[in-house]
Amino acid sequence: MKKQLLIISLFCFATIASKANVRLPNIIGSHMVLQQKSTVKFWGWSAPGENITIKVSWDTTTYKVVAGRDAKWITSIKTPEAGGSYAITIKGNNLIKLEDVLIGEVWLCGGQSNMEWSGDQGLPQSKEEAPNATNNKIRFFYVPKSTAAFPQDNVEGKWMICTPEEMIHFSAIGYFYGKNLFEKLNCPIGLINSNWGGTPAETWAPDYVINNNQIIKKGADALKPTDWWPYKTGLAYNAMIYPITNYTIAGTIWYQGESNTQTYYAYEKLFTGMIDAWRQQWNKEFPFYFVQIAPYTYGNKNIGALLRETQTKAAAFPNTGMVVISDLIPDTTNIHPILKKEVASRLANLALNKTYGYSQIVCESPQYASHKIEKDKIKIQFTNLSNGIIAKGNEITCFEIAGADKIFYPAQAKIENNEVVVFNKNIKSPVAVRFAFNNTAIPNLFSKEGLPINLFRTDDWEMDKSEIKK
Repeated sequence: MKKQLLIISLFCFATIASKANVRLPNIIGSHMVLQQKSTVKFWGWSAPGENITIKVSWDTTTYKVVAGRDAKWITSIKTPEAGGSYAITIKGNNLIKLEDVLIGEVWLCGGQSNMEWSGDQGLPQSKEEAPNATNNKIRFFYVPKSTAAFPQDNVEGKWMICTPEEMIHFSAIGYFYGKNLFEKLNCPIGLINSNWGGTPAETWAPDYVINNNQIIKKGADALKPTDWWPYKTGLAYNAMIYPITNYTIAGTIWYQGESNTQTYYAYEKLFTGMIDAWRQQWNKEFPFYFVQIAPYTYGNKNIGALLRETQTKAAAFPNTGMVVISDLIPDTTNIHPILKKEVASRLANLALNKTYGYSQIVCESPQYASHKIEKDKIKIQFTNLSNGIIAKGNEITCFEIAGADKIFYPAQAKIENNEVVVFNKNIKSPVAVRFAFNNTAIPNLFSKEGLPINLFRTDDWEMDKSEIKK
């Protein structure tokens, strides 16, 4: 009897399985944007051994794939130049029709709250833009906040057309970035929003990035628990990044770091390790453009400057770029600077120059290159100075110099032949110089194109990180 019941059960299971419907991950759907001139992946689930055919309206090829024993299938499809809209049909035991599919440029927008913030969180630029935000060629996919102990195979959500109602809820930086690309490239733009306010970078990286490096692990172990966002390694990555890594993207923009200031010493290795892990999972060396965190009144001295310094070092990682925003800060007591449109514009200029070949667009802030000491003065040279340096104001601010006693004093500065000459009449033998190297410094030194010169220091002396007493 038991044997008969077992046979019947197996037969019923096989019958059900043989008629299982083809399913797609949510990120593959109507209104999506696929990466142009690429080989994109289509994947999903069905009955084991099920024959699946895919037809796309931009060519005459019939794509065929057979589901494996694990009930999963995946195949690759070539995309043309930007355009659309197109239709796609996926047929197994059932038929799925995808409509209004565009071909264009797809970007992932990641990070913590400064990337997440939108118009409905009070950003005036988004509110002003919203009534004019109807654009059928810009599409949004919002990945809901979620965590998982292990990598997941799907996310909730669906592709949405850019309307005032949808734009006001979407990342302000993401939207303005996409709008900038659309206006310059004149092609559809797909934006995937996967971010979570307050999150440290550790939760966006797979476990092995943290566990395989002692410095990173030390930083991760020092993170403090919170009830508002995940902080443990891999939790956001498993639920909000891994499930979309089959979806072909052009690149990533990123704004995060405020939650890693206390463990700044680990951030360069952590951040570049995260970037490398993402690229490996996507199997693509895509560009990764990020925002240097803004000046802010942190509770400990200099930790913001030290984190910005590590971000500067991370920008040397292949195929990355960093925008400096120290001039876009109306209030250093607000960790959420409101000028998101300008931040997005600088990110877009990075992409337009480095990814899309618009070499005439100046996109990088001047960086410290070298210095030389001449008697009581220090002369500083910079990179990314095609047209020279300007100061906005009567006096150049935010320079400090020190002698052998390692005590820093405010310094005067002047511009000479694209160099900055720094001095203090009371220091006859200077040995080190710092520029804007504290939590809240807002310097007034720029390239002639209007990009702020990045902070720097020529010393490696221990910094004061003591708690600021209120």
